[in-house]
Amino acid sequence: MDVKNSSNVWLVAADMGYGHLRAVYPLMHFAKGGMITAGVDDGASEAEQRLWSWVMRIYAAFSRASSVPLIGRQLFSLLDRIQRIPPNISGRNLSEPAFQISLLERLISQGLCSGILEKINTNRLPLVTSFYAPAIAADLAGYNPVYCIICDAEIHRVWVARSPKQSRIVYFVPCERAAERLLAYGVPSEKILLIGFPLPHELLGGQNLSTLQSDFGQRLLHLDPNRIVLTEHQALIEERIGRESLAVKNARPLTITYAVGGAGAQKEIGEKIARSLAGKLADGSVKLSLVAGLHATARDFFNAVKSTIAPHSNNIEIVYGKTFNEYVHHFNNILHETDILWTKPSELSFYSALGIPIIMSPPLGSQEDYNRRWLLEIGAGIDQQNPLHTDRWLFEMITSGELAKAALAGYSKVRKLGTYAIADVIANGTVSAEESLPPPLPSVET
Repeated sequence: MDVKNSSNVWLVAADMGYGHLRAVYPLMHFAKGGMITAGVDDGASEAEQRLWSWVMRIYAAFSRASSVPLIGRQLFSLLDRIQRIPPNISGRNLSEPAFQISLLERLISQGLCSGILEKINTNRLPLVTSFYAPAIAADLAGYNPVYCIICDAEIHRVWVARSPKQSRIVYFVPCERAAERLLAYGVPSEKILLIGFPLPHELLGGQNLSTLQSDFGQRLLHLDPNRIVLTEHQALIEERIGRESLAVKNARPLTITYAVGGAGAQKEIGEKIARSLAGKLADGSVKLSLVAGLHATARDFFNAVKSTIAPHSNNIEIVYGKTFNEYVHHFNNILHETDILWTKPSELSFYSALGIPIIMSPPLGSQEDYNRRWLLEIGAGIDQQNPLHTDRWLFEMITSGELAKAALAGYSKVRKLGTYAIADVIANGTVSAEESLPPPLPSVET
């Protein structure tokens, strides 16, 4: 389905890291009034804005705490225990509400999400949100239909209503692990739609994946110079993405993108990567994109890195935006030619569906721990080694075909049609079987 021709919806995100914003960005074409950010442009009262500010300060403190000297690790550990996701042992019943549910319900009763509820009640369109609070608030208020996008491989019990069997919330789910978690929390299977994370249309090119196939073919050429993976899986790869996708379209250097998270954490890793690759950046064999996101401090830090290491080179690019839309537009543009994505295992884990191998910096918190495990299980992610020696170990992985295998594993195993599936559900109430599955490709031993 063409997203642009879909019915209108209320589209709500929360400014709690890029994950919730990135999940709704591909859906803005059919959102009434564009994306609504909870507590910002939803008509929230001053009292509600203070509530949101308190919630966001806790999130920011958690995201940055581990890097604070002395007390940081203790604070991080405390906050992480509050939102830690318990192990999901097969068949285990985890439906008992956690205390965070009572806290959320109390905040809702005190006015959290009241601005959103007032706004959406002016025109009762379907509500699609990437954050649990608006979904549960709307559900408590009797609103219907309510759709909630899951942004991680595993989620906390707070994403599910106190009485999941009575809840109206339908979940758009990115992977099997998240679906199993929702079942363990008591969500009925008919309210779990396993469709994949919503990826940007401009990186896919439509349901036929024309743009992605072309980008992926060029990426494999850079990641597999010895044609280890390309030879082993040549016939099947050509069948799925077309032989023409594997013809060199333009000469460009191997391109590595390093992205900090929504709180600007781990920017120092970007400097270490740049220092290690200084020689290759100078001779033009490598390009490095340093993604600061919305953080001016990270932008200034990366600019200082560039001015020190390669002041006159075009092979270090800084990606920054004053608004999320400006940033994500620039970020999506560079992904067309990104061969390796280096980042912590956040929602960008699902961008492995694009056939981009993920080099994982250390995870921050329980959700990212589970995202890391998921990437390792499917073979699409690799733990970073010492960033100061990137010029050694990273190119050993390219020579051996390890990164090409990770790219193919992500492309073959991770669902990529979630954006179009959501459009179908909103328009027709159903999702076609082919939209809920990734394009079949050979399994890759990793």
